[in-house]
Amino acid sequence: MNAASRPAPAERRHDSHDSHDSQSLATRLRRRYADRITGVLDLPAREGRHAPLPAALPPKLRTALEQRGINQLYSHQAEAWAAAVAGRHLAVATPTASGKSLCYTLPVLSAAMQEQAKSLYLFPTKALAQDQVAELLELNRAGDLGVKAFTFDGDTPGDARQAVRLHGDIVVSNPDMLHQAILPHHTKWAGFFENLRYVVIDEVHTYRGVFGSHVVNLLRRLKRICAFYGSTPQFILCSATIGNPVEHAGNLIEAPVSAITESGAPCGPRQVLLWNPPVINPDLGLRASARSQSNRIARAAIRAGLKTLIFAQSRTMVEVLTKYLKDVFDHDPRLPPRIRAYRGGYLPGDRREAEREMRAGRVDGIVSTSALELGVDIGSLDLVILNGYPGSIAACWQRIGRAGRRRQASLGVLVAGSDPLDQYLVRHPEFFAQAPPEQARVAPDQPLILLDHIRCAAFELGFRKGDRLGPVEVAPWLELLEEDGVLHRENERWEWIADSYPAHAVSLRSVADGNFVVVDRTGGRQTIIAEVDYSAAAMTLYEGAIHMVQSTPYQVERLDWEGRKAYVRRTHVDYYTDAIDHTRLKPLDCFGHAPCGAGQTRHGEVHVVRRISGYKKIRYYSHENIGYGPINLPDQELHTTAVWWQLPPGMLALHFDHRQQAMDGFLGAAYALHIVATVAVMAEGRDLQKSVGNGDGTWSATADADGRAHLQDAGGSQLPPETLLDFSPTVFLYDAFPGGIGLSAPLYQRSHELLGQAVGLIERCNCLAGCPGCVGPILADAEQTATNTPRELARRVLQLMVA
Repeated sequence: MNAASRPAPAERRHDSHDSHDSQSLATRLRRRYADRITGVLDLPAREGRHAPLPAALPPKLRTALEQRGINQLYSHQAEAWAAAVAGRHLAVATPTASGKSLCYTLPVLSAAMQEQAKSLYLFPTKALAQDQVAELLELNRAGDLGVKAFTFDGDTPGDARQAVRLHGDIVVSNPDMLHQAILPHHTKWAGFFENLRYVVIDEVHTYRGVFGSHVVNLLRRLKRICAFYGSTPQFILCSATIGNPVEHAGNLIEAPVSAITESGAPCGPRQVLLWNPPVINPDLGLRASARSQSNRIARAAIRAGLKTLIFAQSRTMVEVLTKYLKDVFDHDPRLPPRIRAYRGGYLPGDRREAEREMRAGRVDGIVSTSALELGVDIGSLDLVILNGYPGSIAACWQRIGRAGRRRQASLGVLVAGSDPLDQYLVRHPEFFAQAPPEQARVAPDQPLILLDHIRCAAFELGFRKGDRLGPVEVAPWLELLEEDGVLHRENERWEWIADSYPAHAVSLRSVADGNFVVVDRTGGRQTIIAEVDYSAAAMTLYEGAIHMVQSTPYQVERLDWEGRKAYVRRTHVDYYTDAIDHTRLKPLDCFGHAPCGAGQTRHGEVHVVRRISGYKKIRYYSHENIGYGPINLPDQELHTTAVWWQLPPGMLALHFDHRQQAMDGFLGAAYALHIVATVAVMAEGRDLQKSVGNGDGTWSATADADGRAHLQDAGGSQLPPETLLDFSPTVFLYDAFPGGIGLSAPLYQRSHELLGQAVGLIERCNCLAGCPGCVGPILADAEQTATNTPRELARRVLQLMVA
């Protein structure tokens, strides 16, 4: 919670050094590495706009604010107070570090003190919940407010849960706990729901896609329970930068909201540098790694006394970068560490300790995944480095916004990786500067998601004829559940009769339940040292994997997939591991099709099978591949939506000498289409995936490090193209979530536009035969071929579809 008229504690820690240090570093970087900086954005400082504390504040609350140095509000905080006390649903969408938490804290505390009203806070992560409760308790102590605030999450002890239910004025939780532990046991929360006045939902930009669609249905269930107890809570929603914050907030609660989007908080000057690593092989278009450049910039910044945060795209990269920085700054074990890693999978106590060290200013460099993208208080930062494009413009600004508080100058550096989308952005700095943030989408009435929540709602409260779940008429769904034997109908009422507990079988993220725990068996004792979520386990906990915790390497000796345990042992190796996977798709249903040049484009439902077949051992620093190992894990499957393009076999025979040539062309075409499609729908890279395979799913194609297409059958075995009887290569772009999240439909509608843009991307690229910026990495000897280069083959495929 940020004050309007006093420096934050983190700011005061910076009074000891020049506030322009980050800009001095930017000047030095621009002078020394001018050839690597493709764009500079200068964002000017902004003065604050203030308003007096509301006259209607309870005297004790006013005193508590003044004791903490808050004598006035920012204009948007005052506007939020007025809207809240007027009884309107509210959406606050102002930049990072603008004091959004005070927008809901004041009305919530006032209602608790004056009317004994209850409030429910929902945060997407435990760290945010802990952070908020700490702030509330501090304010409570400052004014002796008498308001009881508690967290209620998976870490809350069983004996404390009853006290939370009975005595909590403000309960801070998360959607998963509301789904599995609160709503199914609402009778134990009767007193809380009868007096529930406010529901605060923070970081609503994270509730999109499949997760967001589940949350809409979860809120439908919450409002149904509240209506049963006679309450109609008021919603206050807060969002970081997205393109449609007000629309999205209204979609989540399915009601009109009052919008507050103009921030009154001051902001210091900020520079953003777009950094493209230098070319190390001009012929192949290969560049130095983003990792090496991020490491270089971070070392310079930390030596200059700047508090630095690096965002990495994976947990493995977090550990690798942490090791590199620790080797420089933490080589003396007698001194406290200056570098910390922060990511999911660490034990709660370790994360809390890291947060305390960051807030206290005892950490100079932090390396994190997206876990610190949200508003956890980690003190004041001077510099944020993005090691690779995070997948969306919105995420870029959210991460860069973590640096700089109030009038403090700050610097952000986006270091491009070899990923084509990274290269597209740094080659087009005007796009980065002008592109609006992405829009959040939800699809709450998707049949599978909706049915799951109607099942949960029926367990919580029986349905009567004519009842709805939100705007949805539920009778047809109830009849389906009655046929399944979980509901019983008597007269005009349906009641739950099954022994099962439906909420436990429904994950809000549409993945299998149950995180994996990492058990260290070093020294004969078994100690849990980390946890890994289900979706990441297959790529990080296979037998032979090097799993790192605070850059300390452990080798996975055994993976118990059913028991959700990975047994590891401390090791001393000079390499890390990286999994190899391939994907195969099979169309299930075609929603629509249209001609595209000599071929066809289609939109429909597909079945995706992802197989993780092996892993590479990669040496530190040199990053050479020093070996391989096999992986034997269950395939991961999902049904989703896709758009796909095909050319008839006869057309391929006219324009390609042999099938390998055609496959290389299709693989390059898929690479280029994925680049332009991700930009066209402003999707996050991980939300939209590409694949090349047969139209009937009998084989798939992947590119090795040499850039050549390699074919695999349904069992994952190598398959030479000459053996194929049915040759129908297909480019798929698919939504990477069960059921889809609405990306493939607009891609299908814009098919011709995408094909033209992909051709233009390849033709405008400066490489000779292909590179990671257009059609993917290629073989060195491809440079010697005057015709039929990978670039030319991909262009030929696309032009056949455009013509």
